[in-house]
Order: sequence, then C-alpha cells, then structure tokens
Amino acid sequence: MRAHHLRMTVAAGVAALIAMPGCEYLGGTTAEKGFMYKDLPVASGSATAGDGNSVTFKGSPLALEGPGIKVGDQLRDVKVAKGDLSLVNIADTKGTVRIISVVPSLDTTVCEQQTHYLSEKNNGLDKNVEFITISVDTPFAQGRFAKEAKIKNITFLSDFRGGDFGKAYGLLVKDPHFLARAVMVVDKTNVIKYLQVTPELAQMPDMEAAFKAARALM
Repeated sequence: MRAHHLRMTVAAGVAALIAMPGCEYLGGTTAEKGFMYKDLPVASGSATAGDGNSVTFKGSPLALEGPGIKVGDQLRDVKVAKGDLSLVNIADTKGTVRIISVVPSLDTTVCEQQTHYLSEKNNGLDKNVEFITISVDTPFAQGRFAKEAKIKNITFLSDFRGGDFGKAYGLLVKDPHFLARAVMVVDKTNVIKYLQVTPELAQMPDMEAAFKAARALM
C-alpha cells in the first residue's frame, strides 16, 4: 500500500507540473527529430533551500521542505534509486568532480532542456566530470527518457521512493510532490562548490556558470 501511495503521489505531482504553462509534455519525438532548444529564460539568482523558504511558479510561492544546503556544505548521506531499482548513497559518488542537476520531472519543457543542455553543450567537460540528474520520476521513466533522448553521458538517479533526497537537501516542494530545480557542482571530496536553486520553476538554471565552476576544479 505504501508503494502504491508513493506512486500515486509522484504521479499527481508530475501531472500538476505538466499542466503548468511552459512545462507541457513533449512526448517521444526528441530522438526522432533531434532536440529543438527553446528560448527559455535563465535564472540570474538563487533561492535558498530548506524549511521556511520557497520557490515560485509565476509568482505563486511553493514551500520547500527539509534542512537547507549551501555552498561549503558536504554532500549528505541519502539513498536514491538507480535504473535497476537498487539504491545508491549520493555521497558515495565521491572521487570525481560532479555536476548534479536536479529537475522536477523529465517530461516537461524546462526539465528536458536542462538535461539536454547538460549532456550536449558542456564542450567536452563530460570527459572529466561526472554528470548526474536527479528527479522524482521512476527509474523506468528515467530510462525511457534517456533512451528516447539518446543521452548516454548522464547518470540518472530517482528520488521517487518518498523524496528522501529532496528532504535531506531542502529541495522538496511539499505540495505538489516534486523537487525544486537546481544545479550543484561538487568537488572530489564531496564539498559543494557551486549551487543554484532557480527561484522560478519555469526558468532554466545558469548551466554555463555551473560548467565554469566545474572547470575551475579540474
């Protein structure tokens, strides 16, 4: 019953997000025609993660849940699901520089473009930096997305089991249930060196700033 409830909660959150203007469902045409980048606004600042803070959609606040995370903090121990449903501690990815891209749902316009941008516009950074995308989509949905999008240089990890990653990092949007949009750069010792939480969900994070921060650690 608990697993069924979690699936229904995730589905409801994703459905609400898909209904947002600017986050419409795109279907499975990406791989067939090549990804078409849209002229989406890029956030110039960052929201603050954690309890008592919020992000917005078109000016309407959405409360965040969990202790906040900030630059200088260590990655926290929290388990997320891989494609085969096995669990991995996000902190155990240490040993290399990482860009962790956090998106509400891969089947939305901004989230899809954020993920393609990370994969395709990094100018060779993926040879030395590990790319990770985390969302509340199920591992099966993430696998389907990666296959259709022909993305092979990103590790997809799922927070579908209850939003444990979102809660641990202060990035869980409480209602509806999905993750705030964010990008962080983490060094080899698990110290967060760059973090942007987009104040407005319909805006892209500044991926070029994240790329610059990652290059500075190489």
